[in-house]
Amino acid sequence: MLGGLAGKTQNRLKPADTSVLGRGALSVRTAGNSGNVLVIGVLLMLLGDFLFSLNDAMGKWLVASFPVGQVLVVRSLGSFLILVPLIARQGSHTLFHIERVPLQILRVVLTTADVGLFYASVAYLPLADVMTFYMAGPIYVAALSHFFLGETIGWRRWLAVVVGFIGVVIALRPSTAMLSWPSIFALVGSLAFALTLVLGRRLRLTSDVTLVTWQTVAALITGLVLSIGNWRSPSALDFTAMLTLGVVAGSAHMMITRSLKLAPASLLAPLQYSLLVWAIALGFLFFGDLPDSQILIGSAVIVIAGLFIFHRKNLTGDIPKETIPPDGH
Repeated sequence: MLGGLAGKTQNRLKPADTSVLGRGALSVRTAGNSGNVLVIGVLLMLLGDFLFSLNDAMGKWLVASFPVGQVLVVRSLGSFLILVPLIARQGSHTLFHIERVPLQILRVVLTTADVGLFYASVAYLPLADVMTFYMAGPIYVAALSHFFLGETIGWRRWLAVVVGFIGVVIALRPSTAMLSWPSIFALVGSLAFALTLVLGRRLRLTSDVTLVTWQTVAALITGLVLSIGNWRSPSALDFTAMLTLGVVAGSAHMMITRSLKLAPASLLAPLQYSLLVWAIALGFLFFGDLPDSQILIGSAVIVIAGLFIFHRKNLTGDIPKETIPPDGH
């Protein structure tokens, strides 16, 4: 009798036990899938950062032999190899139905200035030096967001902004050298980059494909204007390298955009500082450049200030994707 009761009890418990086990297995699978998605997001961000650093190194190599305008033209054509299929999938009509047209135009002007000034500065300065200025972009964004977006910034983040500016001054070398044109190009270019990030937050309803398409069109037109009477006949290898420059930049941009959809910005943001590591490594490998002590100190100050800003933002709220450090040119 006890055996029969035990058997009935076991039979009654089986469905419940199976259900509990099933839910547990499902939770494990869900957690595993979530972990895999995060890993893929991190890997895409790291690979995108590497490709952008490679893009910057290739750009430095090309502008040493060809005018900036010419590089912009062929690079833009290469970018369209990536953009055309995306435009076709999105629908070309969406390119002309955009929000806040004046801000769109301003953003296009700023992104064109950013890219042009980056190449103009990297033609004369080591890659790591130029990237140091651009690493300060998120620090500028934190300051600009207070004035242009009405975001509240606590005293700790304001202190980090000031410290970041000190890092920029250290990298500029407080002397007559800080007034050199290449340094000014890099500084103004990094400010233009920061403003595009702020505008990107205002234009968040516009798709990435549309934003990148119009900035690529603007770079193409600017390159054509700058190339008038200043065009050098490239070899097949050089022309292919310039096209590849656009393909690499376009691919990197899409990887980073995708990574932001798979993993939180608070996790990915610090990874963007790997751009500086790659800039130092590729600068030494391809050009024999090594940053001096002032650049290294300035870089360290900027990175520490930037990471603190991300940390405070993470404590007080979600980190917008637009505040992530530069994703290349």
